[in-house]
Amino acid sequence: MIDNIQFITTNWKHSHQALKQIRTCVFIEEQHVPAELEWDEFDAQSIHFLVLHDNNPIATARLKPDGQIGRMAVIKNYRHKGIGTELLTTVLLQAKINGYSMVYLHAQKQAIDFYKQFHFIYNGSEFMDAGITHRAMYKLLNNNNKD
Repeated sequence: MIDNIQFITTNWKHSHQALKQIRTCVFIEEQHVPAELEWDEFDAQSIHFLVLHDNNPIATARLKPDGQIGRMAVIKNYRHKGIGTELLTTVLLQAKINGYSMVYLHAQKQAIDFYKQFHFIYNGSEFMDAGITHRAMYKLLNNNNKD
């Protein structure tokens, strides 16, 4: 893991500039997701997670009120360094604290193996969203342990 990393649980009102910066870089610029598909009404309703390195935004995710984990993004230079693992662990812990018995997500095809490491299970067939192949996955949360 990298030194000087902060994991922050936040909201859209407080941290929207940093959250937008990461999501614009990863989704809109790198993955060519149309901007009109990236921003939605759920940003204001969701719990957001922000990762900072030396106070610079490097990763984010959100947890919607219905238990969907989404908008998980790590800036390219910080991938494969354990940031995503710690971020998802943080999101899952917050979901348990908030009393969710299950969470779900729409995993991009290249990220499916990452989520399988956390015991997410397939739910349905592959589908396209914003021109990217996805697969719905879910995880039952056992509130008695870390898994």
